[in-house]
Amino acid sequence: MHQPAKSIDDPALRHTFAMQQRVGEQCMDEIIIIGSGMAGTTCARILAGAGVAVRVLDKGRGIGGRMATRSVATAAGGLTFDHGAQYLRPRDPAFAQMLAQAGARPWPDGPDHGRQVGMPGMSGVPRAQADGLTVMQQTEVTAIAWRDGVWHLSTSTCAVKASRVILTIPGPQVTALLDDTHPFAADLARVVMEPCLTLMAAFPPDSPRPFTNRLDPSHPLAWIAQDSTKPGRPQSAVTWVAQASAAFSRERLEAGPDDIAARMLPLLAGVLDVDPALALYARAHRWRYAQASAPLGRPFLCSSDRTLYAGGDWCLGGRAEDAWHSGRAIARDILDSADVD
Repeated sequence: MHQPAKSIDDPALRHTFAMQQRVGEQCMDEIIIIGSGMAGTTCARILAGAGVAVRVLDKGRGIGGRMATRSVATAAGGLTFDHGAQYLRPRDPAFAQMLAQAGARPWPDGPDHGRQVGMPGMSGVPRAQADGLTVMQQTEVTAIAWRDGVWHLSTSTCAVKASRVILTIPGPQVTALLDDTHPFAADLARVVMEPCLTLMAAFPPDSPRPFTNRLDPSHPLAWIAQDSTKPGRPQSAVTWVAQASAAFSRERLEAGPDDIAARMLPLLAGVLDVDPALALYARAHRWRYAQASAPLGRPFLCSSDRTLYAGGDWCLGGRAEDAWHSGRAIARDILDSADVD
């Protein structure tokens, strides 16, 4: 049974939502959201807080999308790496309030003041957003089709029907689910997303720590962060997250994870002035759609009958707050267009 999340404190969203569409004997009042990142969990939480039956499907093993944290076991003990979004710098007061409610804390050694990180990792923020929601992980949606007044979804685990579908996945993945003649196609074709290769590496506690973070767009490793300086992170090793430039990432995107790590580790060790052989852990992750270099320019796409939406950070930019705004805007549009008692 669907358990609604706690209602958010926003009078503009306190609607009584009533939407029931029957197909034969089956009540088709559920909204399906594809993607459990910041946009998807934000949208789902608002809708559920307004009493809407909503379910989130995601192909990954964990909630968060690119708000990602990896936990690993090493000879030094358990370690974590924020291998996607590195921090959050809230601009909208409502977003800052949400982060506080989600348990985010300042990164005092971060690039500048005002930057927040999730607890105990970056995935803690979308996990808090998803608390109380119905989320099905490891469920990949392979096809969607509108038939007989309802959306039919084919997934890796089951067949699903829904009154509305909200796609909060990267733009190119939206394109892959829709045919070339879909009304969204022209807008999606203008969205450009760049890849990012990420290295997670750990060194002994007495290894060099020349900086907390380093941004150098001219270097193959454009961003390097000492992840273990974030609050609440394990201290049994010095952990680093290095994210490659878009050019480096495009050139090596199709290489295997082991090959990527073998290429990136010496580059990181060279910057840190440490012997790469001392690494306690080194793994690479490939983000095929990391950031929109040419975003959509508006919060979401919507079909004329308001039964299909697409949104995410790629609509407005590349920041987690952009994803939050997109998910929030979709939820507002659905609630504002509903019949209200």
